[in-house]
This record gives sequence, C-alpha cells and structure tokens, in this order.
Amino acid sequence: MLQFIFRRSVGAVVTLFLLGAVTFFLFVAAPSDYASLACGKDCSPQRLHDIREALGLDQPLAQQFWNFMSGIVMGRDFPTGHCNAPCLGVSFYSGDPVWSTIMDRFPTTLTLTLGGAVVFLVVGVGAGMLAAYRRGSMVDKVATGASMVLSSFQIYFLGPIVLIIFVYSTGWMDNPQYHPITDDPIKWFTGLLLPTLVMATIFTAQYTRMARSSMIEQMAEEHVRTARAKGMSSRYVFFRYAWRGALIPIVTVLGIDISSMLGGAVVTEITFSLQGIGRLAVDGASHKDLPLTMGVMLFGAFFILIFNILTDIAYAYIDPRVRLS
Repeated sequence: MLQFIFRRSVGAVVTLFLLGAVTFFLFVAAPSDYASLACGKDCSPQRLHDIREALGLDQPLAQQFWNFMSGIVMGRDFPTGHCNAPCLGVSFYSGDPVWSTIMDRFPTTLTLTLGGAVVFLVVGVGAGMLAAYRRGSMVDKVATGASMVLSSFQIYFLGPIVLIIFVYSTGWMDNPQYHPITDDPIKWFTGLLLPTLVMATIFTAQYTRMARSSMIEQMAEEHVRTARAKGMSSRYVFFRYAWRGALIPIVTVLGIDISSMLGGAVVTEITFSLQGIGRLAVDGASHKDLPLTMGVMLFGAFFILIFNILTDIAYAYIDPRVRLS
C-alpha cells in the first residue's frame, strides 16, 4: 500500500509542476501585454516601465519562469516586500498577496463543501441503498421519484426561492454569511445552512440514483448470487458483499465533486453573495487580475490532484486488485 501511495504522490507532484508551467506560459508568455493589464487604462509610459521592472518582465523568459516556480516553494521578493512561500504573486487589484487572499476566502468554501458532502452522502447514498434493498416497493418509488424531481432543479433557481421564503418573507433565518467557527459555532452553523442545503439538494438526487443503480448491479453479480444460493440471508449478503462493490463508482464521482467544490463553488457563492473561492475567481477574471486568476487556478488544481490520490487510495482499500495494476 505504501508503494502504491508513493507512486500516486510522485505522479501528482509531476502533474502539478507541469500544470504550473502551462499556467505560466498561458498567462505570462501570452501575446497580451501582462504589464499593461496591471497598469490599467490611464497608464503613463514611466508607470508602465516601473511595472515591467517590478514584475520582472524585463528579464529573460526563462528567468521569469524560474522566479514564478521557485516562488511557490521558497518565496519571492517584490519591490513592495517579501512574499512568503507559497508565493502566487501579488494581486493587481488589491495589492495583497494572492495566497493570503485565497486563505481568507477558503474557510467559506471549505464549510460549504464539507457540509454539503455530509448531507448528500448520508441522505443520497442512504436513500439509494435503501431503494435498492426495497426494490419495487413504495420506498423505492418515492426515492426514485424524488431524485428525478430534485435533479431538475438548479442552484440559481432554488437558491432565490429559499431566500425569499426563509429570509426575506418569514425572517426565520438571517441572510447567509460566514462566521468563523472559533468565534461563534452556532452562527457558523446557521450562517451557511441554507446554501449548504441547497447545494447538497442537487447532489443528493444524483447520488441517490447512482447508489441505487450501482447496488442493483452488484446484487446481480455472480459472487452475490453464489452467497445467496448458499443460504445466506438477503440482509447479510447486502451489507457483507454487495455494498462494497457498489461504492466504487460513488467514490469516483465523490472525489471529482469534492475537489471541484473546493476549487470554487461558483454558482452557490454568487447566488447567496458569499465571499468564497468561486466568487474570488469571478472577481479575478472581471478585474483582469492575472496573478489572482492564476493563483485560484493552481489552488483548484491542487485539490483536484489531492482528491484524485485519495480516490486511488480508497480504490485500493475497497478493491485490492487496484494495487496490483
């Protein structure tokens, strides 16, 4: 198992390096003038020259690439001061280090992601497994029908309806806002409860259908039929043999979903006016803030790679044959 994890980790490091290189050449070495974007509309020639010198654009391209990549690991010096590692540059719009800006917004996205994952895993997978176990019953029909209806909703449609009902009309809940858990755990829980439930609703429908179909497929496998032929009870076969194989497609999609949400739950954060990673990516693109855009892109890619490794480890635990491949 350790050798398996080591191979995946080395592959992730190489992939992250290549992604950083591609990101650099896409933004910095592109035909567009990097310094002009930082300078803005009313930019004097002297101001443009100072920005080129401050950003190191007067240096050879190889030196710029080294400064960018080494800054992520060792930090980097700017005219405004030293940028500690991991240094992703300084924002054109705010003048703050990109990494600290991302870290200020990350708790909001992290809370949404983990809270939503708990809800749609417990409710979605649980409902799907129960529907498969009681296949053809009223429970199965209700779970399948509800998942079909909920899957047709979208966050930008369901979100405003929830806000109108629970915030603006009845006043039962405050307007969604992030509060640090260390300051007030109750406000931390209630502040993002509505957006978490709305985001989880869409995923719950998806995981209900996926868990049900995967479990039904596993119940038709030869080893499951053999266990039932030996006289084992349906409940024992269900929980002892079938559910483990049914987890493989769920783990696959779960790793992708969580990594993408951590990279930025854009629609949810914009719908509920939350200041998270997704909103930060939109702000960086609208302000043409290239260091911020590059930083958010690499930050999201990092989590995609991390959860790909965790998904591979989960595969190896669920199905030992994966380790041999």
